[in-house]
Amino acid sequence: MTQNKISRRDFILRSTKAGISAATAAALAGLLYESNPAKISPQSGHIVEPMDYSVPPIAGKTISIVTGFSRSAAVTKAVELLGGMERFIKPGDNILLKPNVGFSLPPRVCATTHPELIAQTIKLCYKAGAKKVFITDNPINDPKSCFELTEIASAAQKNNAEIIMPRQDYFKSVTLKGAELIANWPILYEPLKKVNKVIGIAVVKDHKTSGASMLMKNWYGLLGGNRSIFHQDINKIIVELATLIKPTLVILDGTQIMVSNGPTGGSESDLKQTDTMIASCDQVAADSFGASLLGLTPDDLPYLVKAEKLGLGTTDYKSLNPLYAKLRE
Repeated sequence: MTQNKISRRDFILRSTKAGISAATAAALAGLLYESNPAKISPQSGHIVEPMDYSVPPIAGKTISIVTGFSRSAAVTKAVELLGGMERFIKPGDNILLKPNVGFSLPPRVCATTHPELIAQTIKLCYKAGAKKVFITDNPINDPKSCFELTEIASAAQKNNAEIIMPRQDYFKSVTLKGAELIANWPILYEPLKKVNKVIGIAVVKDHKTSGASMLMKNWYGLLGGNRSIFHQDINKIIVELATLIKPTLVILDGTQIMVSNGPTGGSESDLKQTDTMIASCDQVAADSFGASLLGLTPDDLPYLVKAEKLGLGTTDYKSLNPLYAKLRE
């Protein structure tokens, strides 16, 4: 076989094998990285109220759903339907983007937030007058390799955004008022202090512990310490994190979703093309729609029901009269 004559079948087989190898490596690296509780030493817990970065609601403009193959075009349209990025970002604002950068895996695996989506969101923020855009996450694998292999580091550099890598002194041991699990626990607090707007950006995917990993589960990346112990009560920690952070805007990428073997996947058979982008001011509603792409209902994901009961949002996204658009390809 020559360099220029590789069949489509051989290409898919090679990509699949590479993906499986990458996923295996990521899982092993995750065990090493997460099993080191000494990397963050909790101090006395500082009692905090929920951090509210939201903007005033506008009736009929709470959630938008756009179908289209291009992530850049779809997110631009989804935000436009809600009033444009100018509704959420004002001149001089400092913005924090919180993507899922959990694994040292390439974008094609769809285990992490896609760099194209990150790049376009940065552009929209600066166009609206943002002073500075920051990006942060506390990945499961080595942070530097995660930001590089997901290509989010490159997207940030090309678009003048600054990545805040998790450092021990950037964590603060806090107690969320009324919480049971976020009590005297280290949170990646420093990036949150630097900004006045927060945008959560996640991908729709299967998750073996929580049932699905989307926007609310994405805040897990703010936890420090040996956070794997929270898997014993995954629904409660997801709800507490969604209580801790009330974002300015959330963006859920359903362009290509992971329908099995989440959260890392590794094979083309784990993915499904759904060409859907969701933007919302209600993370519960956005995740409830995202669940439908996985063939799930809110009742299949207890954290959604719990969040609704606490007044964090609604699982009945249809009641919000979603704004729909279909892009021409």
